[in-house]
Amino acid sequence: MTKKYAPATLRNREPIREVLSDELGQDGVLLEIAAGTGEHAVYLSRAFPDWQWQPTDPDADALASIAAWRAEDGPPNLLPPVRLDASASEWPVARADAILCVNMTHISPIAASEGLFAGAGRLLSSGAPLLIYGPFIEADVQTSASNMQFDESLKARDPSWGLRELAWLDGLAAAEGFHRTARHAMPANNLTVVYRKT
Repeated sequence: MTKKYAPATLRNREPIREVLSDELGQDGVLLEIAAGTGEHAVYLSRAFPDWQWQPTDPDADALASIAAWRAEDGPPNLLPPVRLDASASEWPVARADAILCVNMTHISPIAASEGLFAGAGRLLSSGAPLLIYGPFIEADVQTSASNMQFDESLKARDPSWGLRELAWLDGLAAAEGFHRTARHAMPANNLTVVYRKT
């Protein structure tokens, strides 16, 4: 199994931990959507030992990387990775008390974001948080030059990718019975936005 590395993880893992410490309850099952390399899963599951941490990803290489990180450095509450496509109408998980999604919405088709909220609507109970990290476009905030360039480069790689408007995400949330309760500024012009089921 081959571990993969995402350089941004070292920059954002502690700010994400700080947000989670504010937003999570005492314990439960956290479902991580699009866990990627698995570096966040190892770091954050260790920081929240009373939470069972379920990493998922649709990509076989990512799942192998998560498994490798877990085998080498994973705490007892980090569960084996599960293949999950956010856009699927059914998810192979039975329970979640919180959902975390880092850096997915802009590097996936819109169906993945739509599926993220639909899946969260099926799994989360009233008041439970869905936390989404990434770069977004906000109507009342000037988009940084670096994020504009990033958006253009993403669309050049795949026309279905690109930075999403936060208002659009808010609309997806409302359609599934969620409302945005927090907006946390993060490093490198990113945000963590928190939605809770009403």
